[in-house]
Amino acid sequence: MTEPKLIAGNANKPLAKAIARRMSLHRGMQVNLVDARVERFNDQEIFVEVYENVRGEDMFIIQPTSNPANDNLMELLIIADALKRSSAARITAVIPYFGYARQDRRTKARTPISAKLVSNLITEAGIDRVLTLDLHATQIQGFFDIPVDNLYAAPIFALDVMHTFRDRRAEVMVVSPDVGGVARARELAKRINAPLSIVDKRREKPGEIAEMTVIGDVRGKTCIIVDDICDTAGTLCKAAEVLMDAGATEVHSYITHGVLSGPAVERIRNSVMKTLVITDSIEPTDAVKAAPNIRIVPTAPMFAQAILNTWNGTSVSSLFDMETLTPIYEGFYSR
Repeated sequence: MTEPKLIAGNANKPLAKAIARRMSLHRGMQVNLVDARVERFNDQEIFVEVYENVRGEDMFIIQPTSNPANDNLMELLIIADALKRSSAARITAVIPYFGYARQDRRTKARTPISAKLVSNLITEAGIDRVLTLDLHATQIQGFFDIPVDNLYAAPIFALDVMHTFRDRRAEVMVVSPDVGGVARARELAKRINAPLSIVDKRREKPGEIAEMTVIGDVRGKTCIIVDDICDTAGTLCKAAEVLMDAGATEVHSYITHGVLSGPAVERIRNSVMKTLVITDSIEPTDAVKAAPNIRIVPTAPMFAQAILNTWNGTSVSSLFDMETLTPIYEGFYSR
């Protein structure tokens, strides 16, 4: 049986190396990233060269399509083409953050469905399956004609919440920052057996929030806002203020993908929000690492196990359960 082989672009090398380390622990043998060169010509065209033999191998490309989204997407496609032309047996794209997922439908006339275009590009590049985390819209899985495994951060967040707030679990309330995110918030609330509240926002025009209303009684509660993407953090910080005004004692946020562009980090630093917890699906910048109220939880243990399950043909959906993830994260969260 061939061993799973990992290769990484430049989007999130620390995560790729962490996944390789975790797989080494699980396998009891050294797992390294395939030796390759992913560089730029002077005109910024991408050049890829794989130095190891990959003929007949089960290949996993670890490459989130985060900022710069276009460059990282092209790296993924060109690495896939290099592997396909080198006779790899199967190519799996491990995309911790799937870019262009916010453009999943036509909201106005004469607009694109970019998520469908990206899925076509990935399929045509010769990729056989996709492994990703918390797609912005789960229906994007249907845009692909290849298997897509969408992992969830909710079990990891549930472990973190139960560990961090173990002495005051009764005070915890999960909050969805908008009506569209209720399903995601309800999933976490069910896992930790906590009540659910909603912040209803109304926009006068795109990018501007006119009014926010809290649906539910948050007085005396430790509120936990749950969402999948935090970009400029404007909505998140405003929601935290509204919850505090409604009587919440503390506000914390758990966001899967910390895009954190523009003034986001500064806004979070100055916010009434006590902590923001994100995953490492996107490589954190130095500003994010230095922020005192931003904390990063690792996804490498989950991705390492998902890659091994894909390779050996066992269930990936088992990783949706906290019972499965608890021993994998035992070094991070005590029982």
